[in-house]
Amino acid sequence: MIRDQILSLGPELVIFLHEFHDCFGRSEPRSHLADYVRGQLSDLPRKSVEPIADFVGKPPRTLQEFLRFDDWDHEMMRDRVQQIVIRDHADDQAIGIVDDSGHPKKGKHTACVGPQYCGRTGKIDNCVVSVHLSYASFDTHFRVMLDSTLFLPEHWTDDAARRKKAGIPDDVVYRPKYEIALEQVDRALSNGVRLSWITADIWYSEKPKFLAGLEQRSLRYVAEIPRNLRGWTYNPGENPKCSPSPVENVAHFSRSMLCQPWTRFHVKTTEKGPMVWEVKACALWLWRDEQVLGPYWLILARDVLDTTQQKYFLSNAAPGTPLEVVLHVGFARWPLERCLEDKKSELGLSHFEVRNYQSIHRHFYLTQVSHLFTAKQTSRLRGEKPGDNDLPSTRGRQRADRRSVLVAQASGQPLGESNTEIRTYTTEERPRQAFPYQDPNCKVETTQHRPHKNQTLYAPLGIN
Repeated sequence: MIRDQILSLGPELVIFLHEFHDCFGRSEPRSHLADYVRGQLSDLPRKSVEPIADFVGKPPRTLQEFLRFDDWDHEMMRDRVQQIVIRDHADDQAIGIVDDSGHPKKGKHTACVGPQYCGRTGKIDNCVVSVHLSYASFDTHFRVMLDSTLFLPEHWTDDAARRKKAGIPDDVVYRPKYEIALEQVDRALSNGVRLSWITADIWYSEKPKFLAGLEQRSLRYVAEIPRNLRGWTYNPGENPKCSPSPVENVAHFSRSMLCQPWTRFHVKTTEKGPMVWEVKACALWLWRDEQVLGPYWLILARDVLDTTQQKYFLSNAAPGTPLEVVLHVGFARWPLERCLEDKKSELGLSHFEVRNYQSIHRHFYLTQVSHLFTAKQTSRLRGEKPGDNDLPSTRGRQRADRRSVLVAQASGQPLGESNTEIRTYTTEERPRQAFPYQDPNCKVETTQHRPHKNQTLYAPLGIN
C-alpha cells in the first residue's frame, strides 16, 4: 500500500486497533501499536524497526524499547487476533494449516538461531525457524496466521549464558516442532476457533505422534505423507501375518488402485495457468502403538503435465466424504505459502533485526495484527463468494459440480461431515462398511492379498 491508501483506510484502522486497547496498560505503548502497524502497511522496502521509526517520525530506540521492555500483553494480543477471526470470519469447514518458516540471519546472537534447514534458501543455513498455525476459510479466500512460535534448537537448551543474553525464559526448552504445532492448535481451540480440517506437510505427517494427537482431539486431517509410510489395503486383524507395504507400492500395484481409473481435478488456477492433477484413492490400515488402526484414506495424486510429480495423502475423513473435498483440503497448504509470502515481502515478517526472544515474538504477533487488518479489508472490498467456489473440479476451469456438495449435505450436515464420530478406531471397533469402487472388468494377477476384500472409502455419485 502507498501512503494515500493507508490514509484512506485510516478510520477503519483506528476502529480495528481499538480491539486491542486492553492489551496495553498505558497510552504510550498503545500509540506505538498504531505506529508499528502503519509502518508494516506502508510501501517501505524493509519493515525493520529503524525504517518504521523513520516513517512514523519516532526515534528508533522508542520502538526497540516497545518490543523489548515496554509493559504490554503480547500474548493477549495473539489471543485477540484469534478471537476476532472466529467472531467475524467463522467457517464451519475452516482449514487449519500447520507449517514452519525459516528466517536467514547472520551471526549467533539472535535467539534460537543456528544451522538448520531453511525453507527460504532451500538448504541447511544459519537461520531462525518459527512454527505457524494458519486459518483459511474453506474456499481459501480468507486466510490469516493465528499463531507463531520460535523453535528452540537442542544445542540452545544447556547453554545458560547464551540463553540469558537472548532473553529466553527458563521454562522454554527444546520441543519437536509437531509438539509446538499441537500446542498452537490447543490454544486456538481454547479461544473458540473451530478448525474442521487440519493439513500439514510431510515433516509433520511422518511423525506418528502428531497424527495421533490430532485424532485424540477429534480433528479431521488431510496430510501429505512420505512414500515409505507402510500400511495394508485390507484389515489385517489384531495380529497381522503379513508385513505392511510402503504406500508407494500400495498406490501403484494394489488391486484397489489398479482397478480404478484416474480422475482428473482442476485444483486451482495459477499465474502459469490451470493446475490439473489426477488422483486415485483407496482404504489403508496402519500399524501404530502396537495396534492396527483404520481405515484411512490413501490418495495418490500426480500432475497431468509431469506425471513424475506425485503426492501421497493420508486422511481420517469419514467414509463417504466426497473425494474432491478431501483433495481440496490436501492442496490447501498453498494459502499458508501465500500467507507467509505476503507477510515476508509486504509486511516484513522476516525483516526483524531484534535479537531478544520476547522482541521477536512481539514482532510476530504485531505482524499477525497487520495481516489480519489487510485480510479483513480485502474480504470487505471483495465481498463474499460461495463456499464451494474453489472445490477441485473434474470440469476443467469450471466450478465443482454442486450436486456432489448437495449429496454431502443431504442430511443437513456441513460439507464433508458424517454422523460417524471423527476418531480412530481399533481393529475390533472400526465399522465394517465398505464403499467399493472398482472396474468389474479389471483383471489383475493373483497376489497374497487375494483372500481379503479390497475396499475404498468413496463411491461414484451416480447422478446424471
